[in-house]
Amino acid sequence: MRFVIIGSGRVGLRTARVLREEGHEVVLVENDANKAKRARTDGFEVVEGDGSHESVLEQTDLDRADALGGLTGDLNVNFAACMVGKHHGCRTILRIDNDYREDIYRKFASDVDEVVYPERLGAIGAKNALLGGNIRAIADIAQNLQVVELTITEESPMRGYSISELELPADARILAFGKRGDRIGIPLPDDSLEVGDRVAVLADFAVLDDVRRILVGDGSRATAGAGGV
Repeated sequence: MRFVIIGSGRVGLRTARVLREEGHEVVLVENDANKAKRARTDGFEVVEGDGSHESVLEQTDLDRADALGGLTGDLNVNFAACMVGKHHGCRTILRIDNDYREDIYRKFASDVDEVVYPERLGAIGAKNALLGGNIRAIADIAQNLQVVELTITEESPMRGYSISELELPADARILAFGKRGDRIGIPLPDDSLEVGDRVAVLADFAVLDDVRRILVGDGSRATAGAGGV
């Protein structure tokens, strides 16, 4: 997947690193020359300029992006970037600080796909929001291994099949399964995969995209909400 992240400060750069480690394509937009230089030194593609300006964001090839995250410390910049991203068909993620009032949160939350509080969530939370509701990172087991929870969608190639019929890449294993609305637990061979059901998988980063295509499908960008564990 391809992501555009506005801001290469602590939150933006850490989120970009996590996404890159999983094989995703990331472009950073940064207005501060020193931060932009640091991100380039770290091997990232960086567009230097004000992320609230459409002319700057268009330099990221925004029409090819799956999602845009406004992750700077400036709420107004983040929101303006998200509105541009939304216009270009991106999933939009807005960073907001904890000290904003509830009415401010509600004002902005209705216009974006998801709001994140980095002070609480950290980089992995922002990454989950960018990936969308149908795939959620649960834990990083090792440098190349991650446990993810995926939600079955209408587009899933495995919808209607049973756990015993599910074939995943060699470097992926099913750990748990939960019917829609139920707690997740031990998977049984006869459990059927229906829309809204959740599957927890241990997988190597190299095959995560294949796992996503098998369980979630590739027909649309992930938008359905995943239930909690």
